This record gives sequence, structure tokens and C-alpha cells, in this order.
Amino acid sequence: MSDALVPDAKAGSSSPPRSNAVVAVLAFAGIVVALMQTLVIPIVPELPKYLDTSASNTAWAVTATLLAAAVATPVVGRLGDMYGKRRMLLVSIVLLISGSVVCALSDSIVPMIVGRTLQGLAAAVIPLGISVMRDVLPAERLAGSTALMSASLGVGGALGLPSAAFIADNYDWHTLFWTSAVLGVVALALVLLIVPESKVRTGGSFDLVGALGLSAALVSLLLAISKGGDWGWAGGTTLGLFGTSIVVFLMWGRYELRTAQPLVDLRTSARRQVLFTNLASVALGFSMFAMSLVLPQVLQLPGATGYGLGKSMLAVGLILAPQGLVMMVMSAVSARITKAKGPKITLMTGAVIVAAGYSLSVVLMSEVWHIVLVACVIGGGVGFAYGAMPALIMGAVPASETAAANSLNTLMRSMGTSFASALAGVILAQMTTDFGGFPLPSENGFKVVMALGAGAALLAFFFASFIPRQRAAAVPAAALDEGAAEPAAVSGA
Repeated sequence: MSDALVPDAKAGSSSPPRSNAVVAVLAFAGIVVALMQTLVIPIVPELPKYLDTSASNTAWAVTATLLAAAVATPVVGRLGDMYGKRRMLLVSIVLLISGSVVCALSDSIVPMIVGRTLQGLAAAVIPLGISVMRDVLPAERLAGSTALMSASLGVGGALGLPSAAFIADNYDWHTLFWTSAVLGVVALALVLLIVPESKVRTGGSFDLVGALGLSAALVSLLLAISKGGDWGWAGGTTLGLFGTSIVVFLMWGRYELRTAQPLVDLRTSARRQVLFTNLASVALGFSMFAMSLVLPQVLQLPGATGYGLGKSMLAVGLILAPQGLVMMVMSAVSARITKAKGPKITLMTGAVIVAAGYSLSVVLMSEVWHIVLVACVIGGGVGFAYGAMPALIMGAVPASETAAANSLNTLMRSMGTSFASALAGVILAQMTTDFGGFPLPSENGFKVVMALGAGAALLAFFFASFIPRQRAAAVPAAALDEGAAEPAAVSGA
């Protein structure tokens, strides 16, 4: 880390009003990017008609975003550490705007996939925002601000569904993408005006071989997971992709351990605090997404099934929107507990709350208020847990590697959601009930997926229990001495 540049003592000593503005702008940018998760959900059933193609082709409008986000998150995080986090933040937002405009002008499948890919490449905004906060905010503002930024991933997804459903129900579907483009332009302008550039850099050269290897491994793995249900889990294509991902991951890991300036510092990632935080992130990503796959379906299925509630997509969005607000509020509470007890306790508390919310769903899923309660309890737990993760990561890595480390953690959450989508899809496809000659997911199928969500939350609790029992204080760059390799560690409860 001898190449790291450390800002002068004034960096990170923003006045409170300036700090508030930086936090608000970065959180807004994070929410805008997270909106891309749910942007197309209301129009997925109609996309084949809109784009004059098959349903299997239009599924790539979702898959392309997933794959692009998986590739971009670690790569852009590393570039942010090298060339400037704010600079890469701006590049990411420009990609989001470009993708939104391409989609807004699309009437066929190819430009739609191109646009959705560009939107997915903006996924690194949230980890970059967390890293900017570490470098420019006063120490006393850091825990609450990074918790809010981390939670914006879930907040944007929750608030995006009712907004997208309202637009899709009342306007031409292209308006969805024009709206996201406008939001992107606003975020870009605010970042340009408000957010300062951090001078904390790693220097050195970019690990192109490592980036290509990781991208190939991730694309193979996520493509097999996301399309395995369509291609057949025992099919040659699916198994070939799984095998390719394993081989490439092993080769990539060996290369990264031997290169002087790796894309991902595997030795740092293997530290107990980082490793078990990332493992807990995979489990919590699974747990969070399990709810997103079940509750909207229960709300939309016909009441004649005996367990569906027969609501419209817009109503579904409005019913589930409060969980995003709860998540945001709980991220602030999370920061206070982290300050008092340490991020390990906060993460474990959040995992227990998530498991409790899933347990409630076993007996409370027959009324709208039941769904609201379950979603808000789970959302509150996610807000707790997601708020603690940046503190754990930044407490264990050098300031010059913050963006790459936070990006890897965000990628781990995304991997968890991908696993949840694949496994839930298999379960709900197998556990069905006949309704007027059409197979629908059964009530027991939904309960099995929710039980898996509870189990994943408890697994996250188990992983978190192995995190060292100390509170690592993520120190702003201004407080680091020249050449410091590690942030200070503060003993916790």
C-alpha cells in the first residue's frame, strides 16, 4: 500500500451541513440504482408483446442486468480505489442514464438487452458511495451514514415496485425508462455539485487478467443458476457452465494469490472478519430475496385459491412499500447499536429479527395486514444487518482497498439473491396445486420457501458468531497516518 495517497488533514472534516448533503446525495444515488431491480417487474408478463418476441427471450432483460452487475461490482470497485471513487461513481451513473435511454427508445429485444446491461453496470454505485463516505466524512458521522447507504439497496427495491407499477398501469411502458433516466440525471448533477473526490488511492496497474477471469467465472455461475430451470438442471449446458465456473474460479484464485496487484486481495478477504461477514452476506441476501419471491405472489393469486389475496400489482407495491421505509429507519438504529455494542452484535441481532419475521409467516399470511407485518419485521432485520456490514468490512481493510472490499461484499449479497431465486423457482415449480386446469404454486410451497428464508437468516447468525469479538472502527482517511496499512480496532462488548 505504499502507493496510497492520503489526503491532507482537512479532508473528511466537512461541516455538518456539508456532511448531511453528501450523505443525502449518495443515499439518493444508491436508491436510484436499486430501483433498477424492480423497474421491469410490472411489465415482465407483457414484454413479449411489447417487444414482439418470446417469453424466453424477454427473460434476458432481467438476466442481462444480473450478469452485468456481477461483473461490474468488483471491477468498478477496484478501479475506484485506483483512479478515484467519485470518478467511477459518475461513470456508473452515466452508464445507468445511457442504459435507461436505450431502453426507453427500444421496441425490440436486442436494444432492450443492451440497455438493461448498461443499467446493470451501474450496480457499483452503492459500494462506491460507502467508500466515499469513509474517506470524506467525519468519524462520528460514519456509522450512521454507511448504514443508510448500505440499506439503500433494499430501500430502493422496495419503493421501486409501487412506483413502477403505478407508471406501468397509467402510462406507456417506455415512461418507466424515461423516468429512470431523469432520476439518473438528477443523481449525476447532485454528485457533481455536492460530493468531493477522495484522494485515497492505491496506485499501481489494473489487473486485467484477474478481471477477465473473475468475470468469466461469475457469468458462468450466475448464468447456470438463473437459466438452469429453463435449460434443465441436469442438462449439458447447465452442468457445463457450473463446471466451467469451478475450474475458472480455482485458476483465478491461484493467479490472484501470485500477482503483485490483484483485482481482489484474497489474503485480506480471508481474514476472519472479512470472510465471515461475506459469508453472512450471502446467507442474508438469500433470506431477503426469499420474501420478495413469495409475498408478491401470495398477494396477487386469486382469493379462490384459499390462500391468495387477489390484489393488483399496484396494490402489491403499496402493501410492500412500508418495508423499505422500515429498513431505512432501522439502518439508523443499527448505527447506534453498532456504536454502543459493535457491528458484530448488530449483524447478529438483524439476523435473528429476519428469522423471527419468517417464522411469523407460518401463521400470519392470510390477511393483508399479516403480509405488511411480516414484510416490515423482515425489512427491519435486513436494515439492521445490512447497516452493520460496511462497518465490519471497513474495520478490517486498509483505506486504500475500501471500494474493492465493499464491492465484493455487495457481490456476495447479490450471489445470495441469485441462489434464492434459483432454489425458490425449483420448489415453487414442483409444489403446485391445480386451479382451473392451471398449476399454481401451493401454499405449502410458499411456506417451504419462507422456512428456507428463516434458515438462511439463522445461518447468517451462525457465520456472524465467528467474527472476532471486537468493534473495528472504520477510520476516515484524514485520520490515517501516511502508509498506514490497517484501520484502528476498538474493543467492543
